[in-house]
Amino acid sequence: MHVGSFVLAAQFPGQGQGEALHRAVRSAEVAEEAGLDAVWLAEHHFVPYGTCPSAITLAALLLGRTRRIRVGTAVSVLPTVHPVALGEQAALLHMTSGGRFSLGVGRGGPWVDLEVFGAGLQAYEKGFPESLDLLVRWLREPSVGAAGERFRFREVPVVPRPSEALTETDGPEVIVACTSPASVRLAAERGLPMLLGMHVGDEEKAEMVALWRRQARAAGHAPEKVLDAPHVSAGVCQLADRRTDAVEALVKAMPGWLRQGLGAHVTVDGRARQMRDPVAYTELLCGLHPVGTPRLAADRLAATSERTGVSRFALLVEGSGDLAATEENVRRLGAEVLPHLT
Repeated sequence: MHVGSFVLAAQFPGQGQGEALHRAVRSAEVAEEAGLDAVWLAEHHFVPYGTCPSAITLAALLLGRTRRIRVGTAVSVLPTVHPVALGEQAALLHMTSGGRFSLGVGRGGPWVDLEVFGAGLQAYEKGFPESLDLLVRWLREPSVGAAGERFRFREVPVVPRPSEALTETDGPEVIVACTSPASVRLAAERGLPMLLGMHVGDEEKAEMVALWRRQARAAGHAPEKVLDAPHVSAGVCQLADRRTDAVEALVKAMPGWLRQGLGAHVTVDGRARQMRDPVAYTELLCGLHPVGTPRLAADRLAATSERTGVSRFALLVEGSGDLAATEENVRRLGAEVLPHLT
């Protein structure tokens, strides 16, 4: 089992953006010290829900500050960037880090980001498959050209070419954030592992993995690749000597962050959106994920892995909003939870 942290650089009420980013960087450094396997970095624009606007840029910083831990994006929002530009950056990080970089990509949402970056609503609603395919080709082939609806250019050489790196893989792994059957099928057809969100429980994640396996087999992927696909499950982790204390820490801090963070999203086309109740959502997350004593956390992670077939985790550890508490949470995760997991 591989356990990593999930870093949003969340800006809690009363905090500055620099404070949120400092906590994000520090928690990632502590994750390596604590023996975690990976750090996964979120990306958001124009909202305090997450103050990191470029997950791949923050990944570059953290890869330079660490020596062992894997660093991944969770996710880079593909509709707002050119796939080749993102592919070049991913190849660069893959080669210069000794293969420690993972590129997670997703569709994002129908937010004003699409207007600001000039992508347009079509890039979100219909353009994701084309962008994903171009990105994967860039990371796997020696030269690439495009003749699609959104991207058209003559064939050019891939420089740097990630397959020339002295690593065990031909290029950085690509993971797709999946929140619907359509996105599961998209990832499965291409044989790309999934990042599954923290808002769904084990049963739904197990169904998504089962669908992915059926679609991947139907697409002709090798049975061993289908069975051993390295999917990642996102969740929340808060540790304390008593479960009530862990829950209290999150219920006290997270609703304020969720209320101001999620409430700041603006749709590009004025469509109505329904926001979750922040308190109820926090309580839901506490019930779904390893929130409580270290023993409970270990048991819950093991149970989730057994039920879903997923053995990689990206756990939000900054739910208290406090730097010292976040560092302690990460250290306890490494010292008191990981030894119980295989």
